[in-house]
Amino acid sequence: MSADPASRPGRLGVGVIGAGRVGAVLGSALRGAGHPVVGVSAVSQESRERAAMLLPGVPVLEVPEVVRRAELVLLAVPDDALEPLVRGLAETGAWQAGQIVAHTSGRFGTAVLAPARAAGVIPLALHPAMTFTGTSLDLSRLVGCAFAVTAPGPVLPIGQALVVEIGGEPVVVGEEQRPLYHAGLAHGANHLVVLVAQAAQALRAAGVEEPGHVLRPLLEAALDGALRAEDAAGDGGPGAISALTGPVRRGDAGTVADHVAVLTALGATTGAVDVVAGYGALSRAATARALGAGLVRPEAARDALDALAGIKSAPTALHGEDHGSPPPGDPGRDGPGQDGGTPPQEDA
Repeated sequence: MSADPASRPGRLGVGVIGAGRVGAVLGSALRGAGHPVVGVSAVSQESRERAAMLLPGVPVLEVPEVVRRAELVLLAVPDDALEPLVRGLAETGAWQAGQIVAHTSGRFGTAVLAPARAAGVIPLALHPAMTFTGTSLDLSRLVGCAFAVTAPGPVLPIGQALVVEIGGEPVVVGEEQRPLYHAGLAHGANHLVVLVAQAAQALRAAGVEEPGHVLRPLLEAALDGALRAEDAAGDGGPGAISALTGPVRRGDAGTVADHVAVLTALGATTGAVDVVAGYGALSRAATARALGAGLVRPEAARDALDALAGIKSAPTALHGEDHGSPPPGDPGRDGPGQDGGTPPQEDA
């Protein structure tokens, strides 16, 4: 067998639309699998620099020219830009019959590609379930990464094969299930970040100078235990909740009440009312799931819920109150336009 990936049969000329963190990395991965990248669109300076770093020698072209040159078009643009982009290219007659068109949005299946399908393209939805830095570090992280693959049955193997070629693991997700799939990923990944931010703020207020250092071993062990329990659960098992520890699992309502009191005080003094609200919402969910899994007695669950009863919901807008450092923009977007400059498309 030849050591040169480009000599393998079935190599496709790839056009990358959107040199954000996702598009540039996936384009580089496909190139590494032997598919020549024939063009990339990149409007912002940041995306042009990213294209030069990850796709050296690939010409930066206008979107219609990328499409014209490509046998496989990779659309790595923000969710809200995807449908207008596909429709606009269809209206100008840019799509070519037999062309493979794959988008990387987690939210959508292939229905969003309908205008291109009408022109005879092969539609694929390929969403990597990981966050991207937009650097070469991501290439190794693609190995073993799950990709949600959605496509019409006859062409599903094409999407699966492309994922396998770059080291990923294809997971078939039905068209109608894409929104729920994406909500699950976003809930897990995005809200994990919020949880860490809230926990770190409480620790910092308690005088801990390096909250991340203190939280790391605890959170890494908790996450690893929960994921292992979920993988081992099988059908009908308790899953991740069996790894639950802490006062709810122990039936220690007094500790829960103490937590509510000190976190309420933290909100009153700093404006971080979202911390106690988040604690309350997750503690109630933990109590319900632990009870359902038989991990706590009904009376212990009732006592825990009673201790949580006084928590008020956080306001929908905090209006600049000091509730921790805000995130530097939405880390899951490619930014304005079709180019994907800052920051990239939906990560999870």
